[in-house]
Amino acid sequence: MTPLQSLVATGTKLWLDSVDPDLIQLNRRHGATGATSNPIIIAGLINSGRFDNDMKAFFNQGLDDEGVAWAMTDRLVKMAQDVFLDVWSDTRGDDGWVSFELDPLLEDQDQPKTLAERTAAYIELGKKWSAGHKNRMIKVPATPAGLAAIEELVVAGVCPNITLIFSERQYLAARDAVWRGIQRRSDKENVKSVYSIFVSRVDVYTEEHVPELSPAAQGMVGIVNAKRIWKLNRDFWADKRMPRKQEMIFASTGAKKTKKNPNPDPIKYVVAFAGSDIETNPPETNEAVLKSGHTFTRMVDQLPPPEVLAEIDAKVDPVKMEETLMREGLAKFADPHKALIQLIGQKRAALK
Repeated sequence: MTPLQSLVATGTKLWLDSVDPDLIQLNRRHGATGATSNPIIIAGLINSGRFDNDMKAFFNQGLDDEGVAWAMTDRLVKMAQDVFLDVWSDTRGDDGWVSFELDPLLEDQDQPKTLAERTAAYIELGKKWSAGHKNRMIKVPATPAGLAAIEELVVAGVCPNITLIFSERQYLAARDAVWRGIQRRSDKENVKSVYSIFVSRVDVYTEEHVPELSPAAQGMVGIVNAKRIWKLNRDFWADKRMPRKQEMIFASTGAKKTKKNPNPDPIKYVVAFAGSDIETNPPETNEAVLKSGHTFTRMVDQLPPPEVLAEIDAKVDPVKMEETLMREGLAKFADPHKALIQLIGQKRAALK
């Protein structure tokens, strides 16, 4: 049994944070059962030159640069969906999903859209990009507009991956919107929702903004935050009798290098969340897991000692943390999509 297979054996669903066809096949062999995409991933694949023929075909269809960005995203996500469709069928839709991210430019602060306009756009685009797909999830950010769209998306039959969650407040708003949508549906067996809680970005934040944390607490805030939200989610759905699990995704699980910690343990977060729900690991994290030789055991319900929890609660302001990380997260959300469109323009010129 490989280390990744031992992770899956604990009860974790392993979804790859990439739709690279080669990496999908490799990780599928090691037990991965789903995947996710974003503009950075799509740009990397386009930049590789492996999909130049697809690009030429889209250029010849007369699509503009943004149109090509969406056509390529649709194509690459669909290829990944095909690999995991058997998982989706075997689990009756509880696993085997691939996430498709909606237009990040809806949250671009340079675009003067009202909250109502952004919300309406999320609903429209969510319906558009999920139509006709059995195992495609739609990524919606836990912004005011994204959260406002979730209930209607669920009612419309869209299975959401609610992303950019950093706080309990965001999670509760997202979950309650999903639950309201479910109660308006007759086909509850077809509902699947997941909640992507970002982990490593929280620890990068506390190192910079809460340097007074003790060594025992510094680097643990992301884990504690995610595990507490995981428990809230597990407890809420326990008596709802949903045929499919409504799960947490532990996202941002690649250990980030920082000034104070230039050599982090690359599998720290993978170890911490083993045993339940879903981990979306970057390819390099899965590679580190494979090289580690580690045999995983259930750790998702293990918290640090009470004194560490008390210190975190006393020193970390969750409101300030969410505000800071959302501001950074939205920039990381919109900027890569702008870069992707720019890259396609360069490709268009190069492939003429």
